[in-house]
Amino acid sequence: MAKYVFITGGVVSGLGKGITAGALGALLKARGYKVTLQKIDPYFNVDSSNLSPYQHGEVFVTGDGAETDLVIGHYERLLGENLFSHSEVTSGQIYSSVIAKERQGEYDGGTVQVVPHITDEIKSKITALSAGESDIIITEIGGTVGDIECHPFLEAIRQLRSEVGRANVAYVHVTLLPYIESSGEQKTKPTQHSVKELQNVGIQPDIIVCRSEYPIGDGSKKKLSLFCNVSQDCIIQDLTTEKLYSVPLMLEQEGFAKVVLRRLHLEDKTPDLKKQTEFCEKSEALADCGKSVKIAVVGKYVEKHDAYVSLSQALFFGGVNNGVKVDIKWVSSESVTQTNAKKLFGDVGGIVIPSGFGERGFDGKIAAATYARKNDIPCLMIGMGAQAGIVEYAKNELNITDAADAEFSSAGSLVIDKFGSGLTCKKGEHKTLLVNGSMLKNIYGGADVICERHRHKYQINKDYKDALSAKELKFTGFSEHGTPEAFEIQGKKFYVGVIFQPEFTARPSRPAPLFDALISAAYKNL
Repeated sequence: MAKYVFITGGVVSGLGKGITAGALGALLKARGYKVTLQKIDPYFNVDSSNLSPYQHGEVFVTGDGAETDLVIGHYERLLGENLFSHSEVTSGQIYSSVIAKERQGEYDGGTVQVVPHITDEIKSKITALSAGESDIIITEIGGTVGDIECHPFLEAIRQLRSEVGRANVAYVHVTLLPYIESSGEQKTKPTQHSVKELQNVGIQPDIIVCRSEYPIGDGSKKKLSLFCNVSQDCIIQDLTTEKLYSVPLMLEQEGFAKVVLRRLHLEDKTPDLKKQTEFCEKSEALADCGKSVKIAVVGKYVEKHDAYVSLSQALFFGGVNNGVKVDIKWVSSESVTQTNAKKLFGDVGGIVIPSGFGERGFDGKIAAATYARKNDIPCLMIGMGAQAGIVEYAKNELNITDAADAEFSSAGSLVIDKFGSGLTCKKGEHKTLLVNGSMLKNIYGGADVICERHRHKYQINKDYKDALSAKELKFTGFSEHGTPEAFEIQGKKFYVGVIFQPEFTARPSRPAPLFDALISAAYKNL
């Protein structure tokens, strides 16, 4: 029978519950347990597909095509495993399902209520994960304890402990321990109040993870233990750090996994943390290695760095693998023109033009692609970035002056066309067939077929395949239906466009090949 760990948050939002959940998953996996993670979001959007990047950051796409919160990406990178559509549950999904069942008469004419119908639906989404091979299921409850939208989820996980047995559930509460500079005091009162909020709904946390800017003193731990009814060794210090992948190692030193396993009545095995330790040592060594490269990221949401979190992590992993510190220069695609491109990109070793939707900033992406191509700056174009690269090349090199993207135009030579009818979107993992002798095939280690994740409504129009490849641009990757999905310009240091998004599968110990190759080319370009 699977064991359950429920992670809640208190005091303030944005404490890093997702990182705590992912780190715990990594520590338990390192002990040989099979672990999966799940995020429950209390908002009423059914998924993240229509959420603005300015509000929620990146939309992370799983292998089976689910459009999820960016925290699922953190889970995958920390755990080192792929997750799926059932890894994110929203209030929108829960209420939609219950209403649909009511309309179909599945409740036999009964009055549909939060308890038991909504809570039963929530529990079914959680326990459904136990049908797999996982020993431990870690579920993060989004939001903050006390938020009105969180109550049904808290009630559901309260009920689950009674249903599956107390020995099979651990409650972890993540809170903030503020430090008052003027008095030099660490304050435990906000955490005490947050725990009382949990107790009011019938949940007594077993473990409290305290986020803090400063080490937690023994006095604070004793006070929290006394007033929150938690063993002192179950008060876990989680110091603020910019080194995300060192968090599992920090929490291991605090005995986090040990006390979770004790609560679940499972054996605390010796963890194998060799990969995590080696990665952290290599990444920390970059600060003193003397090797660095600046990469410009040209996007429409660059004010919100979380909109490109998987991309920035993929660049980081590629840098670590190459032994090079990567400095990202965020460039708004709306600001780029043919006249100022040299000023914007004159100091960079490489350029990434990422995916996106909508016409805003598209001309700037075209200008960036033009500058990279003409000045032989290593450039990786992804999704809409690849669309811009094709339109630019058709107009400026092939004299197809009316070259256009069907996303914004219905007239002209539509070198970029719809993927399907209506609002059809190609999502999730799909095969791409690579061309012999291409740079792309070499980058992917000589593979004939690769599987990368997609999220796009438009694609390169295969009717223009021959016209577009008449000169040095060559298509080097195709879908199973013969649609071009990747191109490169021969003779350039690195000029590659792909319609898929390789950043989603980048891992600390397994960098995305395209980003790894870009960093290598960009550093050599200096």
